[in-house]
Amino acid sequence: MASSKLIVTKEHRRFIEFADAVRRQKTIGICFGQAGVGKTNSARAYASWDKLEPFLQDWGPRTDEDERMYAMCNRKRAVFYNPQVMTTAKLLKSELRVVSTRLSICVDEHLINQNNRSSPPHDRPGNVQLIIVDECERLNAVAVEYLRDFHDRTQVALILIGMPGMEKQFSRYPQLYSRIGFAHEYKALGQEEIVFVLQRWWTKLGLTLNMDDFTDAQAVGAILRVTRGNFRLIIRLFAQIERVMKINELTTITDEVVDAARSTLVIGYT
Repeated sequence: MASSKLIVTKEHRRFIEFADAVRRQKTIGICFGQAGVGKTNSARAYASWDKLEPFLQDWGPRTDEDERMYAMCNRKRAVFYNPQVMTTAKLLKSELRVVSTRLSICVDEHLINQNNRSSPPHDRPGNVQLIIVDECERLNAVAVEYLRDFHDRTQVALILIGMPGMEKQFSRYPQLYSRIGFAHEYKALGQEEIVFVLQRWWTKLGLTLNMDDFTDAQAVGAILRVTRGNFRLIIRLFAQIERVMKINELTTITDEVVDAARSTLVIGYT
């Protein structure tokens, strides 16, 4: 599930370049990185899935006002899919077919409206150009083989997202591994990017981050130590920082405030 509004970082731009290359080459790409660094957010943003997913799930009568969503489907032509725990190949095939067919129908509706053409078949090649599968650790060997076979038969580009080590896991599937055209490591935020992100959060609280101010610099240093550049952890930490400041009627983020917020979180390996 996506978190807050996407902040465009260097890693997000690198993901876009990676996804564009996979789509252009009609190949298979793998993206791996620690939990919470932003892989899912970037993938959902690339497919505009926060907007398209509800539209495709709420399937029913349409109106002329839906053309804007049809146009977005036509521009994106990408499906984001997050499998359930222990998803079977049968369920994977069924769910991907449903969402891909619905996206394809919307693309056709846009083309019909734009070109005043008759309705073509909704599964025609090219309507769906990319499928992004998140949390691939949940897939068993048969499901992975289905994705490889689907790619071979349709030439639809495929991106598989997971934790570090997935590239070694997939080496056990030689038919799939030999088809991987790109591998992308999604890294945690660097210090400059963290400061950029924190400026947004300071602004959200009605404050101004000044790295020349000793108190602000100390607070940023404390956040760096706690989060190690993990985007999801920064979001969780700032929710607690906001709570601590509100309860104590504070107007400045200090390293003590960060430590108090950190004490309320359960933080694992980042």
